[in-house]
Amino acid sequence: MVRIVNYQKRQTEEGKSFFVLEIQSGIEMVLSTKTGQYYATAKKANISSTFDEETCKALLGTEMPGNITKIDSDPYEYTIRDTGEIIMLTHRYAYQPELNSSIPTNSKRESFESDFATKIETFSRNGHLAEMSI
Repeated sequence: MVRIVNYQKRQTEEGKSFFVLEIQSGIEMVLSTKTGQYYATAKKANISSTFDEETCKALLGTEMPGNITKIDSDPYEYTIRDTGEIIMLTHRYAYQPELNSSIPTNSKRESFESDFATKIETFSRNGHLAEMSI
């Protein structure tokens, strides 16, 4: 599960404003390579939205099924806020929705839809109800 913890106003290259939702994963413990001690952290990612600011405010605290996963990216510079140190990163974090088994996948969808396929023989052609023989 991830939780919406913040939102930010951004602008497109054309100058149009939009909002992104900042989401955060659950707590995870990481072993420090410098101190050998564990510390608590959580992954964060941003999701673009079509919501206005009022809706973004109302969504704060909302939980959604899914995870935040690390994905490879082109190298980019990142400034560590606390120290001001600039480092090069080759990954970013992105939201990965949880696949819901109750939603048919493509292979399941065909059989799901065929369960509801209409057969012309089941309808009356003369407007009278008739018993159907199976």
